[in-house]
Amino acid sequence: MTTPFPMSDGFTYSEAIPYEEGVTRRDPSPVIRVDGLYYVWYSRTCESVDGYSASVWYATSPDGMTWQERGEALSKGARGAFDEHAVFTPTILVAAGTYYLFYTAVPEPFTNDSGGPNGTRTAIGVASAESPEGPWIRFEGNPVLRPSDDPAMFDSMRVDDTCFVVRNGQYWMYYKGRQMRRTPGETKMGLAIAGTPTGPYVKHSANPVLDSGHEVCVWPHGQGVGCLVCSVGPQGNSLQYADDGVHFRKIADTVPPKAPGPFRADAFVDGPGPGVTWGISMDYGPGRPYLVRFECDLGSAGGTGSGVL
Repeated sequence: MTTPFPMSDGFTYSEAIPYEEGVTRRDPSPVIRVDGLYYVWYSRTCESVDGYSASVWYATSPDGMTWQERGEALSKGARGAFDEHAVFTPTILVAAGTYYLFYTAVPEPFTNDSGGPNGTRTAIGVASAESPEGPWIRFEGNPVLRPSDDPAMFDSMRVDDTCFVVRNGQYWMYYKGRQMRRTPGETKMGLAIAGTPTGPYVKHSANPVLDSGHEVCVWPHGQGVGCLVCSVGPQGNSLQYADDGVHFRKIADTVPPKAPGPFRADAFVDGPGPGVTWGISMDYGPGRPYLVRFECDLGSAGGTGSGVL
């Protein structure tokens, strides 16, 4: 059987948006290319190191190497809204010429409880635009994904950090979930599927599809779905692959980038995926995260092109 990953030699890094004292930039989205420009969205705040006080900002690049921060894409929500306190960990989806910016949100009052059992529950929202520059209009039916009401479920406390694959004419939303009274180190990955970008999303009966991961990075890879898993959980620090997008198996041990957002050379087109050769991730400066570019050789044997610049 042909391997889905002909090459896999690790990752190299270069600066994208450099460290800036007092500014947190973290958790970048996948990268897309529109009219000769590359776009990435990310959490930005000056209030804390984490993203729980952030709003969503974006940057562009003519070549994928030199990036310019363009400003805030999506502000915190209105008073009393589910996203009043913060909007963070964005991801992007393109469908039928419309851009969909998904994000994690928390309301007021908010506490993270230092990752403890009394933290505020999260939800997933979406805003859409006719251009990657915006303006972004929040979906009236937000939030599109909520934590499970059953406290015994793996995602009864957190749903967060979504990432999309278009497959079989449907929108596959992969997300991380955490159960009530569990620690961040017990985060798992779930899947919800919808027939339209704004839902309704139905959580998969096989959830959680991975018992690991604190950052969700998936992409269409050949006929299946590739996944990089960070250090959290029993499948941590690995490259995974699922022929059916659900039942993942380990391909290799690896130490992936922090919160990687791959360049989506597939452009969210349903069909075989070309794999991943670069993207934007984060690193830590003296106390604050900033954005870097990573290079890799996770091209697909069954894809439609390399996606190399």
